[in-house]
Amino acid sequence: MTTSDPLTSTDPTAGADAPTGTHPPGADAANGAHPPAGADADGLLAEQLLRLTRRLHRIQKRHLEPVGITPAQSRLLRTVAHFGEPPRMADLAARLEVVPRAVTSLVDGLEAVDRVRRAPDPSNRRVVRIELTDAGRATLRELRSARRAAAEDILAPLTAAQREVLGGLLTALVDPGPEGGC
Repeated sequence: MTTSDPLTSTDPTAGADAPTGTHPPGADAANGAHPPAGADADGLLAEQLLRLTRRLHRIQKRHLEPVGITPAQSRLLRTVAHFGEPPRMADLAARLEVVPRAVTSLVDGLEAVDRVRRAPDPSNRRVVRIELTDAGRATLRELRSARRAAAEDILAPLTAAQREVLGGLLTALVDPGPEGGC
């Protein structure tokens, strides 16, 4: 079993997508074939989404290696950049939906390579805020390019029309509205 990134996976099999010799019913559906009659279509879709998630993670990781950053560190940097003012660690943990300890570890790693810094809050000396450094802002620019390259790798088999349809479907799944949310 491989170790997983605290911000990108809660699936203990996230790194284990090597062939097992068996395929779920209707596994050929990804290639355009229809699942056999009575197959669990939702189960097949769930399996395909999990496999795609693992593939996305591998591709993203490969594109982030030259930048010298993990997918979780990338997510933390992007999150820090989206705050109007430097966030507190608790703000980051809440936004990322992780435990504060995970944020502390990521900040420690990014601080060690000068991409973020801890700074005292000007109005409350007990509060520490996380700021991007110049190197962190430069890394964000590199990340945008790496993410575009990773997206192109994963979307290469699709036509422009298929990409547009996929975008609409993903939006429906990611932002299901008030009645479909968790």
